[in-house]
Amino acid sequence: MSDANKLTSKEVVDITRSTNYGTWRFQRNWNPLHIVDAKDCTIVDGAGKEYLDFSSQLMCTNLGHKNPAVVASIAAQAEQLAYAMPGYATTARAELSKLLLEVLPAGLNKFFFTTSGTDANEAAFKIARMFTGKSKIIARYRSYHGSTSGSIAATGDPRRWPMEPIGGKQHGVIFAPETNCYRCPIRHTYPACGIACADYLEHMIRNESDVAAVLVEPIVGTNGVIVPPDEYMPKLRRICDETGVLLIADEVMAGWGRTGEWFAMDHWNVTPDILTTAKGITSAYVPLGLCATSAKIGAFFEDHYFAHGHTYEAHPMTLAPAVATIHEMQRLGLVERAAELAPYVERKLQELKAKHPSIGDVRGKGLFWAVELVKNRATREPFNDYTDKIAGKPLVVDQIAGKCMADGVIIQAWVSHFVIAPPLIVTLAEIDRGIDTLERYLAIADALVEADVEPLVELATTSSATSDS
Repeated sequence: MSDANKLTSKEVVDITRSTNYGTWRFQRNWNPLHIVDAKDCTIVDGAGKEYLDFSSQLMCTNLGHKNPAVVASIAAQAEQLAYAMPGYATTARAELSKLLLEVLPAGLNKFFFTTSGTDANEAAFKIARMFTGKSKIIARYRSYHGSTSGSIAATGDPRRWPMEPIGGKQHGVIFAPETNCYRCPIRHTYPACGIACADYLEHMIRNESDVAAVLVEPIVGTNGVIVPPDEYMPKLRRICDETGVLLIADEVMAGWGRTGEWFAMDHWNVTPDILTTAKGITSAYVPLGLCATSAKIGAFFEDHYFAHGHTYEAHPMTLAPAVATIHEMQRLGLVERAAELAPYVERKLQELKAKHPSIGDVRGKGLFWAVELVKNRATREPFNDYTDKIAGKPLVVDQIAGKCMADGVIIQAWVSHFVIAPPLIVTLAEIDRGIDTLERYLAIADALVEADVEPLVELATTSSATSDS
């Protein structure tokens, strides 16, 4: 395109806004940022302004932007073989499958490739139901598992609400309490509780017929980076084994080194029957998801019909970049680096909490952290809740995120918390900059704690940084 015909940045935004839907939002206030370039942990907009990507966009660009090896792998695969239907074997497919056997939790060795985490979860539900001959999936509140009909039905957060009443029950999904020691939904206190949330889930299984699987985010993602007690996953594994129910781990966000292990389940040495993932598998350079199953499930389909598939399954253009991504993570030692940086990030965030009365909780693992804001530390009452989000009310976290963006730091916010999840290549200086920028605008929330009033500030039009994963 010649310079004379080149779209201005304003034209790009106007055309996008008028012809596209902005996800998970009221359209009236959508003012998308025009980005034109990105490198490492930096994003550049149409005016040339640089931003620190402090949440890896949607907690997915784990390698940072424009990794040369991954970029080269995309070009090389396009030159060699741009498409192959799922019935064919390809070199990229074999290479990735071989690598997955090295990095996935031991025992997961049969794979179905998809184009998103949503699709991976849909595949998991079908596989679980075919394998067990049962239909019900038990999911948890404060969860997100995707946007398609089945995966949104299994989502506990308010993104499910607009599709009701054709929701969970119609799709064979029932919900259990989440594991949240900061704000326990069944009002217990750890460790005296004895992991009562797992007991509650067992009670559900034993009092429901036809349960095929339990679906969990091992570390909850968008809904608060909620880390379970160390006893929870081993106990849940035992419950599933004793009741003949499959355990599905959704590691779309928590996988690929984000928490300081290749996968979050590795923290507890627990292998699920099915693991779903996406995002970091290619550092989001191309859309790829994965549904990995145990050998037991794989053996079942040797003599039973596998009733699933789609045109882009095992697409070579998505698989080759995953091979390159894994090799780069190994070469750079990024899983280990996330674990090594965790104490530094935790210390900085705890120092932030000590200075700001609006911070109720700080939690996370590796380079995956949440900063939760509250109106009152004693009662743990948040400034906003799910109903405010769906109603389109101004949210305190969005106001702060908008200020941070204006100051050159993009940070994801969701209802009452921020997600701190920079690329795994982030420097200490960039961590300091991101946290210092957040601190600069926490005064907005602190003032509301002191005044104990409802937030009245209008959303900044630049608040496109709010999460739409």
